[in-house]
Amino acid sequence: MDANATTPLLPEVFEAMRPFWMEHYGNASSIHQQGQHARAAVDHARESVAHLLCCRTSEVVFTSGGTESDNLALFGTVGGMAGERPHLITTSVEHDAVLRAAESLEKQGVEVTFLPCTVQGLIEPETLRRAMRPNTRLVSIMFANNETGVIQPVAELAAIAHAGGALFHTDAVQAAGKLPIDLSPKGPLREVDLLTLSGHKIHAPKGIGVLFVRRNVRLAPMMHGGMHERQRRAGTENVAGIVGLGKAAEIAQDWLKTDGGERLSALRDRLEQGILAQVAEAGVNGAGAPRVSNTANLYFDHVEAEALVIALDLKGLSVSGGSACQSGATEPSHVLTAMGLSPARARASIRFSLSKLTTAEEVEEALALIPTAVAQLRELSPTHRAAAKSVA
Repeated sequence: MDANATTPLLPEVFEAMRPFWMEHYGNASSIHQQGQHARAAVDHARESVAHLLCCRTSEVVFTSGGTESDNLALFGTVGGMAGERPHLITTSVEHDAVLRAAESLEKQGVEVTFLPCTVQGLIEPETLRRAMRPNTRLVSIMFANNETGVIQPVAELAAIAHAGGALFHTDAVQAAGKLPIDLSPKGPLREVDLLTLSGHKIHAPKGIGVLFVRRNVRLAPMMHGGMHERQRRAGTENVAGIVGLGKAAEIAQDWLKTDGGERLSALRDRLEQGILAQVAEAGVNGAGAPRVSNTANLYFDHVEAEALVIALDLKGLSVSGGSACQSGATEPSHVLTAMGLSPARARASIRFSLSKLTTAEEVEEALALIPTAVAQLRELSPTHRAAAKSVA
């Protein structure tokens, strides 16, 4: 139950990729038959991704993953403007790929504002409106949070950015394939200029991602070399990875047309309700806010998240204490502390993230393990024993 960290490769995706490792290994930039076969496969995958995002194929830029896409969005728009003192707005709950990029730009002379969030983890539109300046060039606010699943009002926030003359980027790594995304010129996200997608979050392979770049948005490349991706991202195309992402995008599109999201929401709700019915001094982080269907983040007071992760892992259940990219960090989650949680409660929080492959039986098995593991750890907790004595 750690799908927000990564998802397994679907068999259909693997089979689509297989020929491009052995038989059809051509370079997609070559003009001979092998190369053109690879080019046709890349073009088809680009069409599949564009269909998932409701955008033009020319607006799809293939990258190595979400981190590169986020960095390209930020450095490609404001990175070359440091001498002009441009202003970048992002938030206190972003993924590290955006936060660390913003901090690097700040050191280069870019003015950066990190917006606060509500106790539910939401960025209020008025907060963004007040932060806008005449020199604001880019606003980067994630679509759905990787730790809590909280969904931001992206369409409204993008409209505010545009009204102030700024571009708008959203990291949609945890939203793509789970929520409908319509970037068409007349769609609800028509004012989003740049959007990040990662393959391995939607059952495609690791090492492949996308940056949507709306037509007429000027983007300076981070890497220089060939003329790949319309001169926006140099480097020989990862044909097998691109083909896998294209196939995964097709499957995600079909899943969104069915009741897949509703089924996943029901499983997530069953997990949360089952835990709260059996475990005292626990709660849902981000409760009351709109959330993606697969993500639950719960705190278990008087329990160290790392200890609970290990205890459940020993019983065959994989969960996370937060972002996989923060694994091993000693500091509490910056997302949860930004939401107002105390360091102790943030350190006591666990993320459960389901995938389209998760079954009702697996949820019930988890519910049989979690309360026992929490109870056992609390027996060893001095803060829990002290709290119990004070009540007695």
